[in-house]
Amino acid sequence: MIKLVHLAISGDDTLDLVFSDGSAAHWSAADLITRDTVMTRPLADHAYFARAFIEGGALAWPNGFELSADALHQRLAAKDLLIHDAA
Repeated sequence: MIKLVHLAISGDDTLDLVFSDGSAAHWSAADLITRDTVMTRPLADHAYFARAFIEGGALAWPNGFELSADALHQRLAAKDLLIHDAA
């Protein structure tokens, strides 16, 4: 099971992510934010978005919204956006 091991805020709606398999990616939450749901609406606020953290290997925010690291990894891999051996 893939987990997030590090994240860094890299823009108003972007994060640099490092996964437990050593791969990394620059991930944009823009598509997620445009969904404008109760859980994603707060992410449009740049200060709130920057409060992202890792909880149990998943990407999370204080409102309880979480994204599975495994699902993120799969989506990024499908779009050929993973950098392998990022260390």
